[in-house]
Amino acid sequence: MHLRIIALVIKELQMLLGDAAGRRLLIMPVVLQLLLFPAAATLEVKNNTLAVFDQDGGKATAELIQRFSQAQAFERILVIHGSDELKSVIDEQRALLAIVIPEDFSRRIAQGANPRVQAILDGRRSNSGQIALGYINQILNQYQREMMAGMEWVQSEPVTVRHWFNSNLKYHWFVLPSLVATITTASTLIVTSLSLSREREQGTFDQLLVSPLTPGLIMVGKAIPAMLVGTVQGTIILLAGIFVYGIPFQGSLVLLYGSMFFYLLSLVGFGLFISSICSTQQQAFLGVFCFMMPAVLLSGFSAPIENMPTWMQWITWGDPLRHFIVIVKGVFLKDMGLNQVAWHVLPLLVIASVTLTAANLSFRRRLG
Repeated sequence: MHLRIIALVIKELQMLLGDAAGRRLLIMPVVLQLLLFPAAATLEVKNNTLAVFDQDGGKATAELIQRFSQAQAFERILVIHGSDELKSVIDEQRALLAIVIPEDFSRRIAQGANPRVQAILDGRRSNSGQIALGYINQILNQYQREMMAGMEWVQSEPVTVRHWFNSNLKYHWFVLPSLVATITTASTLIVTSLSLSREREQGTFDQLLVSPLTPGLIMVGKAIPAMLVGTVQGTIILLAGIFVYGIPFQGSLVLLYGSMFFYLLSLVGFGLFISSICSTQQQAFLGVFCFMMPAVLLSGFSAPIENMPTWMQWITWGDPLRHFIVIVKGVFLKDMGLNQVAWHVLPLLVIASVTLTAANLSFRRRLG
């Protein structure tokens, strides 16, 4: 029995790796995404334009504007001189946000009062605008503390902020571990879902059925190559994150690869189920696409799960990507322990059991 499975696995690997084009399709997407994602998928705000409408014109506001210009988030300070110009700057997206400094800013600073400024954000770029506004608030708070350092009402020291596990808020530290999950998801699903459909299109499916292999063994032989491909691609991303991007690996490789096994097993279940209900490779590819987009959106990679409606948060429990992203980031960045990993591996086991059973039943029903 083992020799039969090994023969089927070797046959599948030969079909995947037998020609140069197939090998390139397995490796090049990983390399391209490793080059593009850390630079493109970032929440950092840099090199933007800040518009300033200074209605005060005093020495205090001049110093404040100078501090804005030194912030990394703003490459250029655009000084405007009227409300109409302010509106056009935002409408035409010539500035990410605008700051309106009131006429009494310098006077209130001199009196020891707490002056207020108005910030106008471009709602079309709300996420970047909110991050840039955080930089503005930091500069304003620091400036006001320095200007009012001798005032009696200043009683407390500013809050000291520390970011655990990513002290410098380097976003590629967040993106690269997540790529271990997202890239292996796509490759594993595609390899698995196209396998049975390819057999049907090439006319070799009937030969498999008359071979000594049972339907269950056929599914095992189709699953193992996909898991091997996913493991190799995950390893490439892991090594690139450590040795190319310098992300510190804090956890256990045993835990990471152990949880990756169960994650790939759950993906294989989805892929085999898609393959069992599709007759052509085109249908299988569309099925993978229909699964991938919701899986990524519901995984917490691009938006926090806590911000989703309650009913949608329940749906995310059936998304294997949600659980493995937590594992890979936790093991990578903060040395997540066995107990914590086990709590996220358990849903993967449930998902794998359900999807593999459904794929097996669907495969047998189509044979019948």
